[in-house]
Amino acid sequence: MGTDADPRSQRERMLAGDLYRADDPELVALARRASVLVRRYNTTDAAAPERHAALLRELLGAVGADVVVRPPFHCDYGTQIRLGDRCYLNVNAVLLDVAPIEIGADVQIGPNVQLLTPHHPLAAEPRRAKWEAARPIAIGDNAWLGGGAIVLGGVTIGADTVVGAGSVVTRDLPPGVLALGNPARVHRRL
Repeated sequence: MGTDADPRSQRERMLAGDLYRADDPELVALARRASVLVRRYNTTDAAAPERHAALLRELLGAVGADVVVRPPFHCDYGTQIRLGDRCYLNVNAVLLDVAPIEIGADVQIGPNVQLLTPHHPLAAEPRRAKWEAARPIAIGDNAWLGGGAIVLGGVTIGADTVVGAGSVVTRDLPPGVLALGNPARVHRRL
């Protein structure tokens, strides 16, 4: 379990995927920066696509060519999100990027999709002490996540895979399949 005896900063622990505390002043400042940029992004007029693109480049770790992120959009830090060329994220995308979120080229993400890298201890005491950790998410090229899908940390979704609307992805999905349900299971090959 995480302890205050660990000499690393909370940010170093977070980036390593180890237990850390999000209420650390450095992490609070980074989250505040992201919050300001997200608010600007979400309130920028749709008639100013060049301003949207500039804000995304300032907020996110990497943004490919011809990316569309329809507001409102939400993230924790932004810096751990990488979007491949021609990605499309529909309205109300929630990307909690405590750990890296890598989204390949030509990925389509439906409305209200959540990519959730954080996780919390099951034991009550460490949770009460505000310890948490995170695992990365990777989505392969040309995948499609239907509206309302939820992807948990530690999951890789293969290229060309389709995740049905409302599905909850709790484990890796191979390339080229249709996955449905809660938890999402492979329904068939595509």
